[in-house]
Amino acid sequence: MAKTGWRGGLEMAEPKQYKVFLSKAMALSASREMCSSDIKKKLEVWGMDELQSESIIDQLKSEKFIDDSRFASAFVKDKFRYNKWGKMKITAHLRMKNIASDIISQSLDTIDQETYYESIRTIIVAHKKSVRAKNPYDLKAKLLRYGLSKGFESNILYDVINSIEPE
Repeated sequence: MAKTGWRGGLEMAEPKQYKVFLSKAMALSASREMCSSDIKKKLEVWGMDELQSESIIDQLKSEKFIDDSRFASAFVKDKFRYNKWGKMKITAHLRMKNIASDIISQSLDTIDQETYYESIRTIIVAHKKSVRAKNPYDLKAKLLRYGLSKGFESNILYDVINSIEPE
């Protein structure tokens, strides 16, 4: 049985249990950057129904514990800098977390284009040293597949691969 609580949101019949889940969600989102879909999944695992989960998520958003745009910016920065992911792979992962398209594009715009191209070039050149290929065509194909698996755009990869000097 659900009722409206003093905050105007939906609470469980047992306010103590609601508060426990709310404080657990607050602690979780305070320890690291999380998006609303991450919190929603956690609440489902803990046994909260959808209406109660939405109430908790709304409260976390209003108190700035979670913010999808802040999450997306941190995600883009970390995955590009540390995991060496391209924009396509980052976008796919953010979409899986139900982040809005406009937030994704704003976050991706924070990546400097020159840094992005240089990163692609560095990754491809480093990978080229370990690739064994029968001929230059085979080498380019392997480098292209590797770059695509890292999430880089094919048109940029073609330019970078063609600009690398053959050995």
